Amino acid sequence: MNKEFVLKIFQTKATRPLSFDGIVKLFPDLTKAEKKALQKNIDSLIAEGALVKTRTNCYGLPEQLNLVVGRIKKNKKGFGFLIQDNPDKDDLFIPAHAMNGVLDQDMVIVRLGAPAKTNPKTGEQMRATGEVIRILERFRTSFIGNFESRKHFGFVLTDDAGDIFVRKEDFNGAKKNDVVLVEITKWSDGSRNHEGIIKQVLGKQGAPGIDILSIIYDHHLRVEFPNKVAKAARQLPQKVTADAFNNRHDLRHIPFITVDGADSKDLDDAVQLEVLDNDHYFLRVAIADVGAYVTEDSVFDKEAFKRGTSVYLLDRVLPMLPPELSNGICSLNPGEDRLALVCAMEIDGQGRVVAHEIMEGVIHTKARMTYDDVNAILAGDSHISRLYRDIVPMLEDLQDLQRVLLKKRLARGAIQFDLPESGVRLDADGKPIDIYWKTRGVAERIIEECMIVTNETVAERFFWLKTPFIYRVHEAPEKERLEDVRTFLQTYGYTLHIQDDKIKPGDYQDVLDEVSAEEAYPINMVMLRSMTHAYYSPKPLGHFGLASKYYTHFTSPIRRYSDLAIHRLIKEHIRHQYKISKKRLVTQEALVARYADQASITERMAEEAERDVVALKKVEYMVPHVGDIFPARVVSVTGFGLFVQLDNSVEGLVHISTMVDDFYHFNPDQLLLVGEHSGRSYRLGESVTVRLLKANVDLVQLDFELVSEQEAENEGHHR
Repeated sequence: MNKEFVLKIFQTKATRPLSFDGIVKLFPDLTKAEKKALQKNIDSLIAEGALVKTRTNCYGLPEQLNLVVGRIKKNKKGFGFLIQDNPDKDDLFIPAHAMNGVLDQDMVIVRLGAPAKTNPKTGEQMRATGEVIRILERFRTSFIGNFESRKHFGFVLTDDAGDIFVRKEDFNGAKKNDVVLVEITKWSDGSRNHEGIIKQVLGKQGAPGIDILSIIYDHHLRVEFPNKVAKAARQLPQKVTADAFNNRHDLRHIPFITVDGADSKDLDDAVQLEVLDNDHYFLRVAIADVGAYVTEDSVFDKEAFKRGTSVYLLDRVLPMLPPELSNGICSLNPGEDRLALVCAMEIDGQGRVVAHEIMEGVIHTKARMTYDDVNAILAGDSHISRLYRDIVPMLEDLQDLQRVLLKKRLARGAIQFDLPESGVRLDADGKPIDIYWKTRGVAERIIEECMIVTNETVAERFFWLKTPFIYRVHEAPEKERLEDVRTFLQTYGYTLHIQDDKIKPGDYQDVLDEVSAEEAYPINMVMLRSMTHAYYSPKPLGHFGLASKYYTHFTSPIRRYSDLAIHRLIKEHIRHQYKISKKRLVTQEALVARYADQASITERMAEEAERDVVALKKVEYMVPHVGDIFPARVVSVTGFGLFVQLDNSVEGLVHISTMVDDFYHFNPDQLLLVGEHSGRSYRLGESVTVRLLKANVDLVQLDFELVSEQEAENEGHHR
């Protein structure tokens, strides 16, 4: 009687909560051993949250008991949201008083409270609520905090877990005002603090780099490689050995080039292009064959799986693989023999891939080029063109191919949002010295189109093989969000075509193509915010943003576990001439589901850490500018105020309590704040003038107030 069978009992036979004896009565012939196994499976299901035990020692499914199971996303202000296991269900709002000691990402059981409703005053849609009644699993046991010592004990003051009590014998050398890593050994019962031991002293408060290190640990990212991983990495050869050439195509004569940022060290893709006699393009994309060194269940693989992705922070990189792999034997460094998986594609003048082959090979890249150099060459820089005179014709052909591929992608409805990204520069001590807008030139677009067509080609190949695989999925916006977008667009006079609650990506792009320059920002922003988050899945659900029916991530195995796992699947098929046993296919099916989930989870964690570091440094940059006046643009309108963005990309809140010239009310359909008496309104994308009131580095928060043009002129020019 396995766990699936036990669940089926409750799904089909239970008309009320069942006791253990009540379950046994349904199966009177159970042996003593079977009863013991039944109890063991029930206990396991309770631990997973699939079953719930009541106060009367009966059991039921969570949904039968008005309960839901999921993970908590906790806000720094104390409240949180329950992310339900069922992705089709909306998140639940958990007020601070109903969190009951839960921490971020803990797995919990929640009792349902008030249903979703519309706020009659503001018009905002309010989520259904709930209360945490049980913590099933603590997501983390270690936390970062400031150490405060007493004579016989101390406390680690943390943002997430409160003040953690530490006995003197567990200080492990920590001194007052140290920033430490503490591990909880005894969880609070509500009447006292958590207890823990100090595992590591990171440095003194305010020391360079401590702030970013704290974010790293807060997001559960792995910093140092375990000793056995580091030791194994040091033993790796840094040259391709002769036996590695077996069963591989020798492609060292082909003039591959890499094109990356000037600071990049983990070079995992190279390209080469020639134009055939029939005027078709023959594009070869070579990707580092990481799977040749990181084999399934190896010491490297287990660590890479836990990390899931490389994390690129402003002043450091947390690589998925040890540097001996990521920057060494796997990186497609110029003038070195390297193992690669190569996708060779014949592409016609309309951008269609008419033939392709995926092969294991050995390559020898001719040049390590930067985006800046390629952009300069294609802009006509004669000096740099002379340095790369043998490569210039291929770069010009690559630019032609980029135009062809982009034209095809746009014709099928791919979405192009016009919203630039920003970056932050730090000095040697980790202090922000500049905030800037990133630019994308022709070189970046060339590599982007080459990688997209490669990912599509590989994904479609393995879809038609009907074999377990990992796809990159981006689903269409949800019905409610589509309705919000349509209502908003109507205020600008645009129509979004929705048929049977479904939309095609081209319908979004049609609107974006129509908008005027003044309308571009608010409409781009609203449509972008309606999009779902991309993730990894064993199911080929398509990529809405790219308008791709089949899509995967094949091109970055040095820094993404999804790509590494895909490489190993492909290599296994190649080595077995695409004839995999049924038993192995069953194993692969389980593996790809596990890999896809882990890749999605770790990607989110990395994105949040990267975003938090940038946000922190932006607030830190603004500290000297408290009191200064700036031109800004409204980037979000809510019932509690306006979020504004300065010209340098910094964002903050104008709280409605500071808007004292009128009583303002929120119009959710048009995303407006409207003055009750004056009729003055503030809308998304509107230009305003603001004064910075407060820059709170601890809360990573900027507070502004609106300033009239007259007041700004009286106080001097804008910054």
